[in-house]
Amino acid sequence: MTDTAPHSTAREAQWSQELRGSGRRVTRQRLAVLTAVERFPHATADDAAAAVRQELPHIAVQSVYVILADLTALGLLRRIETPHSPARYETRVGDNHHHAVCTACGRIEDVECAVGHAPCLTPQWSPGSAGMTIQIADVLYQGLCGDCRAPAAGLTIYPSSTTETGAQ
Repeated sequence: MTDTAPHSTAREAQWSQELRGSGRRVTRQRLAVLTAVERFPHATADDAAAAVRQELPHIAVQSVYVILADLTALGLLRRIETPHSPARYETRVGDNHHHAVCTACGRIEDVECAVGHAPCLTPQWSPGSAGMTIQIADVLYQGLCGDCRAPAAGLTIYPSSTTETGAQ
């Protein structure tokens, strides 16, 4: 993603307003972490720290971890936990989207909500359970991305607009 000055300025203004509204000071460190995660969606904490250190070379990695946790608690970042991978972060929050992970290379792609609203799934409660009001269902799709799947394997891939099969 290419950052443009007006976009960056608008995002920083939005983040600053949200930080102040949550009782937090607007600091260069917080804005640098938000900018790093915005520029590198699905970044690990170490990826974010490396990006932040390009702008703020003396920031401690532990500080980045603390800021990531705080921004996640505030709802400015979303923490994604996928199998066999460290936690990842993104700035796309509040829209009920999901993720698809390639089981071969680890690539992560955003997937829009299957039904268009939260929650995407309605549970069937086990007999005797008290049940609960579901607010969100976190769906993780796992499969092979187009780059990793063998063309002759006959596997089905579901791209965003059309259905493609490997068998011909």
